[in-house]
This record gives sequence, C-alpha cells and structure tokens, in this order.
Amino acid sequence: MKDELKPTVYILASKAQGILYTGVTSNLVKRVWEHKNDVVKGFTQKYHVHKLVYYGLLNNMEEAIYREKCIKKWKRVWKIKLIEEFNPLWKDLYGEICE
Repeated sequence: MKDELKPTVYILASKAQGILYTGVTSNLVKRVWEHKNDVVKGFTQKYHVHKLVYYGLLNNMEEAIYREKCIKKWKRVWKIKLIEEFNPLWKDLYGEICE
C-alpha cells in the first residue's frame, strides 16, 4: 500500500455485523498485522476482532485522532452504515492494503 505511512482511522470487526473496534495509526499495515497476530493484549485479542473492514486516510495525525474520537462516540448503526458504504460485503481488506 503506497499510503501505508499516512495517518489512518480504521475499523476492525469480529465478523459482519459483529463486534467493532475503532483505532488510529500512522502505519496501517503494521498495526492491523499486530491486531491479527494478537501482539498487543487487549480488546481485539479478547474478542477476536481481526478483520479490517474500513479505513480512511487523513492529512495529519491530529485530524486522524479527531476523526477516531468522533467515530468512537457514534451510535453503532452509524458505524455500520460507514462500513457498508465503504465495504458492503464486509470483506477483510488487509490483503488489499498489503499489495
């Protein structure tokens, strides 16, 4: 992924319509790999939330952090709408960002 090192907000899911996790990173490929391999103990490891279902690139880390905080406050239905507009089949996008 050519934009691998851009500030990014991402959403992981346990499965379609499953448990959701919203995060922010400056290295999406590395961070999702860490989630998938349970490198960091916590929510995504405990609840097996490993599918990358949404990501959005931002101009700088301040914007990315702000966007993450906003999304975390959203109602679940709004998060699902965002995911389904970006990724209607709830595919794991990790393979696509690694290309």
